[in-house]
Amino acid sequence: MSKKKKVYIPIRMNILFFIVFLLFSLLIFRLGIVQIVYGDTYKNEIKKTQDVIISIPVPRGQIIDRNGYLIVGNQPLNAITYTRPQSIETEQILEIAKKLARMINKKSEEDIKAITERDRKDFWILKHPKEAQAKVSPLDEAMLKKKKLDKNEYDKEIYQLILKRITKKEIQSFTEKELEVLAIYREMMSGYPLSPQIIKNKNVTKEEMAIIAENLDVLPGVNTMTDWDRYNTYKQENGYAPLASVLGKITTSKEGLPRELANYYEAIGYSRNDRVGKSYLEYQYEEILRGQKEKINNVTNKQGNVVESNVLRKGKRGNDLVLSIDMELQQKVEEIISREIMKHKTASQPYLDRAFVTVMNPNTGEILALGGKLLEADKTGNNQMVDFALGNMITSYSMGSTVKAATVLTGYQTGAIAPNTYLEDRPLYFKDTKKKSSWNTSGFGQINDLYALKRSSNVYMFLTAMKIGGQQTYIPNGPLYIDKVEALKKFRHNFAQFGLGVKTGIDLPGEQIGYGGAIPDEPGKVLDFAIGQYDTYTPLQLVQYISTIANGGYRIQPHLAKEIREPGEHMSELGPIIQEISPKILNKLDMKTEWIERVQQGLISVVNEPLGTGYGMIKNKQFKIAGKTGTAQAQYDGPKAGHPMLWNLTFAGYAPYDNPEVAISVVVPWSVTDKNFSPNLVIADEVFKAYFDLKKNRGEMENSTTIQTIKKQTDTTKNEETIEE
Repeated sequence: MSKKKKVYIPIRMNILFFIVFLLFSLLIFRLGIVQIVYGDTYKNEIKKTQDVIISIPVPRGQIIDRNGYLIVGNQPLNAITYTRPQSIETEQILEIAKKLARMINKKSEEDIKAITERDRKDFWILKHPKEAQAKVSPLDEAMLKKKKLDKNEYDKEIYQLILKRITKKEIQSFTEKELEVLAIYREMMSGYPLSPQIIKNKNVTKEEMAIIAENLDVLPGVNTMTDWDRYNTYKQENGYAPLASVLGKITTSKEGLPRELANYYEAIGYSRNDRVGKSYLEYQYEEILRGQKEKINNVTNKQGNVVESNVLRKGKRGNDLVLSIDMELQQKVEEIISREIMKHKTASQPYLDRAFVTVMNPNTGEILALGGKLLEADKTGNNQMVDFALGNMITSYSMGSTVKAATVLTGYQTGAIAPNTYLEDRPLYFKDTKKKSSWNTSGFGQINDLYALKRSSNVYMFLTAMKIGGQQTYIPNGPLYIDKVEALKKFRHNFAQFGLGVKTGIDLPGEQIGYGGAIPDEPGKVLDFAIGQYDTYTPLQLVQYISTIANGGYRIQPHLAKEIREPGEHMSELGPIIQEISPKILNKLDMKTEWIERVQQGLISVVNEPLGTGYGMIKNKQFKIAGKTGTAQAQYDGPKAGHPMLWNLTFAGYAPYDNPEVAISVVVPWSVTDKNFSPNLVIADEVFKAYFDLKKNRGEMENSTTIQTIKKQTDTTKNEETIEE
């Protein structure tokens, strides 16, 4: 028995050893395969990295006037930033936010106001995870499981349930310090991973910059940098700045891309928190002013940590936009308008609260000044004058007799009248139509086209309109049987050639075209069209109209941009010209040159001959001014209650009349009277004087194309140069 036992035990041991040997051989074989066949693959997997390209914003280009004066520049700001890694837990970010809250002050009214209800709810969940989870019942979970959602969808549904069930009391329970942490945390969470996000860039103290710099080792992702903010060099202490409404605004880093344009901007390389132009010039020339972002390639490992950074493209601030605006003239125009409004803003003029002046080069379309002022009550009830330059293109009014030059030329064009045609100015009486007469109600008698312009005859224009409408003869107390549709069609077609009733094409968004009335029931309204009392036009259209006559019949597109320049080596220098904005002719009047010249003669007589409607009030005749005065009775549609019939007082003119270089329009709406009251002509006279006085003081030299340095530098700009250097 013992012998058999001895034999049995070694056999079992041998079998066991053999099995171990086989397993060990298989393991060696498998390791060999991994080492030899897949070795490189696994090595690459371990070393696997990812390239992440990010863009760093740069300062915007500057906005400069035609003479080299800086209007809008960039003010350097100390900033604290956070760059979020690709892989990081929200709890870790919260811990960094808590540390930052002990080092910086971020609890201003603006900071707390920026916190949304959703921010508060997300923060409450983060701080109270157990209480948050308790808001979801087992029944809720069972109902959701029945939907057979995948894990992400299920978690999202759970989160939405929690959000809905958080009470107002709970989101209002945060202490002041917790709200400060939240204000920091929400900034850290916005934007893209690996892109620096501004935590604070306003009122950052030297102490805050220093303490952050000293503690960077315990604040992963936090850093300091020099940021920038837009500022207007002409902005006064009370917040007023000339032309501010036209210059437009940019979004803040908190606002980022406008929601309605976010997809478009992101498609062309913007980040969600980029600051962009959101109105008028800043918006219109965004592509020019935005600059070229610095592109950095961040190499990250599998954990999302940056292991290497390479600059792919250096940043370059935006190109500079040189405007056609003359800021010295702009300021003088605004002073003239303000003074005239304030002088007449009395109890006897309760509705007169605004006035507009557009100054343009009639040969190039360059806008030299765009003045608009609005008198409105502030929060304390006191009247204050605010910028309303935009009113030149977004508000429209009945312009009255200023359009009579277009009526006369339309008469020539349609064959209704010819140059030197005489018509009798007398009161007109039609069946079922109100009496029609000139301002001189007894009439001027037999007059020709030039005298009609000089004395601003309404009846001459009425009779011309009748002929255009197919009624060649006036029959006292007879019917007015003109073809209303055909007459208005011909008028509007011809008026559009001057820019009246159509967009001028100015390089600003939001231009309005005014109001084109429907075909009226009363044929007398068509006659009113001929004297500028039916359709409404903008002050900008009015200056384009008078410019078209001044330059011999070419409708020029008005524009505010004059040049686009590369950035200079320093902020105080202008770089080379990239593009000059050339005059653009929109159309040429389909009218004979001699017709236009005859109407020009009529406009000269308005200002320079006795009995001309502008002769007495426009005193600076040495400047050889030509133009047309206007008054229009129209129903008030302003901000005050009621709709009384008021008077719009207007003027459109140019100078010198033998070689026009400047054209202006003046619109003063809503006067209660037109008798012995001519603020429109006072403003026009002073604006022409301001223009020519500036020209004389500058030695009659146009220097806008040869400027090399940017003038009127402020202390902040000089500081920026120092930082840049």
